[in-house]
Amino acid sequence: MRRIMQASETQAPPVHGAPRPPLAAARALMARFLGGEDGRDRAGAALTMAIRVASAGLAFLTQVLLARWLGAFEFGVFTYVWVWVNVLGTLAVMGFSTSAVRFLNEYAKPAAAGLARGFLRFGRAVSFGAGALVMLAGLFILWRFPGLADDHYLRPMMIGLLALPAFALTDFHDGTGRARQWIGLAFIPPYILRPLLILVFTGWALWLGGERQATLAATALVAATWITALAQFALQQRRFASETTGAAPRYDVGHWLWVSLPLLLMESFTLLMMNIDILLLELFVTPEGIARYFAAARTMSFVAFIHFAVSAVAMRRFALAFADHDATRARRQLDRFRGWMLWPSLALTGLLLVAGPFILSLFGPGFATAWPVMAALAAGYLARALAGPVEALLVVSGRQKATAAVTGLTAALNIALNLMLIPRYGLLGAGLATGVSFVFQALALSFLARRTLQRGFGETARNSRAKRP
Repeated sequence: MRRIMQASETQAPPVHGAPRPPLAAARALMARFLGGEDGRDRAGAALTMAIRVASAGLAFLTQVLLARWLGAFEFGVFTYVWVWVNVLGTLAVMGFSTSAVRFLNEYAKPAAAGLARGFLRFGRAVSFGAGALVMLAGLFILWRFPGLADDHYLRPMMIGLLALPAFALTDFHDGTGRARQWIGLAFIPPYILRPLLILVFTGWALWLGGERQATLAATALVAATWITALAQFALQQRRFASETTGAAPRYDVGHWLWVSLPLLLMESFTLLMMNIDILLLELFVTPEGIARYFAAARTMSFVAFIHFAVSAVAMRRFALAFADHDATRARRQLDRFRGWMLWPSLALTGLLLVAGPFILSLFGPGFATAWPVMAALAAGYLARALAGPVEALLVVSGRQKATAAVTGLTAALNIALNLMLIPRYGLLGAGLATGVSFVFQALALSFLARRTLQRGFGETARNSRAKRP
């Protein structure tokens, strides 16, 4: 890279085989853009964003085709089942997916390889084991009390629960991959491979003469989730084995649980906030209504991918700043990442709102009527972008309990607003409730992050250690 920069700065005449001046200038610009810590962060965020955009396109295609193949009613049933699998599977990780970013960065030095190996073993066991327990509990409850779910939800739900252990394991490896900046191994399996397999398996089954029912799509979901989990585990294990070779596993279970369980509480509230609209809509609208709302919400959630991509890169930077007791550096990074998040979010929101009616019409007749839901959700997504990756900062700087409290309060507000607004305004009421809740959360977390940075990361202790002979 240094040679490229030097070559671009000299005025030597071109020779045969040398790059043309425009090409040399382009290379110099890329070297400048991708050089240094800033450039590495840009590259990481760009790769994460590219994967999420590709996954969003694939997920959108999957949802459009499933809606076309199954019809609005059966697609609505499958959507409801998928939301429950997503919620229960994420909770089964017990917060270890997020705490992995902190602990695996703390254990990055060779002297701590044993702790890294122990954390991996324990986190995998907890995730898979909790997923299996939740699966068994859910199957027993639905078998013992079938009246808890309407008939058209019962069988697809029981099938979908079989995916939980694999879903939880994949979610844990999402966190371990982010901790090591293995962006491809973290995100491609759950966000590219899994939806692609769902689409392929469902289409194949329908081509073979399968019935156009949610049970068929739920079966495809289970198969895709297990294949994805096993592939991701094998690929990451090869990487980690080379890092921790010869290190005996060491365990600090008490400390891991002390940090992870508050994160579980926070993630529980976050999942409620992100999915309670669809879960509560089931009480008031038909599966067709759920399908239309899901199409609008998922279309607008393209904006959230920018937040996700920037946060994935920012979290590691914040964790390193916290480990170095450097709040000033974290403050600069927060300002930088906020800009990365806000302007692309503004542009994408405007584009989606303009193209919204056309995009929704791709799902089938009647889906375009859900466009007002997109407008209601837009305000919430923009508020989160304006706040920046404050949640990532708080989680890795020891403020996970306060973050969980804010998220819990936001979830309670979201539930209350949904129960008040859905009966009166229907799908739009759910969108308004979620949008307002996002705005509240962004304001509260921004205030908490500002207070945290003002108090510092223990710089006094760091300076006193540095002065020791």
